[in-house]
Formats: sequence, structure tokens, C-alpha cells
Amino acid sequence: MLQAAREKRIVLYTSTPMLAELSDILARRKFARKIAASRLTIEQLVDGYAQLAALVRPPALAGIAPDADDDVVIATALAAKAELLVTGNKPLLSVGAYQGVRIAGVMETIQLIETGNKA
Repeated sequence: MLQAAREKRIVLYTSTPMLAELSDILARRKFARKIAASRLTIEQLVDGYAQLAALVRPPALAGIAPDADDDVVIATALAAKAELLVTGNKPLLSVGAYQGVRIAGVMETIQLIETGNKA
């Protein structure tokens, strides 16, 4: 997906809360080896992603996702007027769609990109 965004085949969106969450996730021990192998810091990885994605300001939203912390992800997609919200988060995937934004898994999204299909 990152390569497709670099090639301008898709547009990525993010928000300040999502970038903070990305930093927190990348700091988890299970990612330490991969981070070290990249020879980049977490900050450099997050900054690189931020430069690739368009920044939007999510509206306040509550009570949509099974985990309240994930409402900001849906709100970010709404602010971006996105067609698709891509996640590996199973509880968030269970929402399916919200206000016209389809919620899909990573592999499904990669297949859509490779075949050139719309969400």
C-alpha cells in the first residue's frame, strides 16, 4: 500500500491522533527487531509516513467502534471522505462500514489495488 501511495495510485490519509498511535505501536517490543533492521528511528518512520499521507482533522465521534479508542480511526476516514478504511484490527473490521466508508482488511485492500478495482 505504501508503494501504491508513492506511485500516486492511492491516497493515504491520517490524523495527528493516528500518528501518535502509530508511534506507540511501533515502540512495542514485538517490532524492535524490524525497526532496528530498517536503520531508522521510530520518529523517522512515522515522519516518512506522515509525508506520504494527507493530514486531516477528525471530528468528535463516539460509540461506533467496539473499542472507543478506534472511533478516531473512523472519524479520520470520515474527515478524509475516504472510500475505504484499511485495518488489521479485528474489532474495527467487525464494524464493516460506517456512513459510506467501507472497512476492509489489509490483504483485501492489496488485492483491490493490484486489480485496479474500486472499494
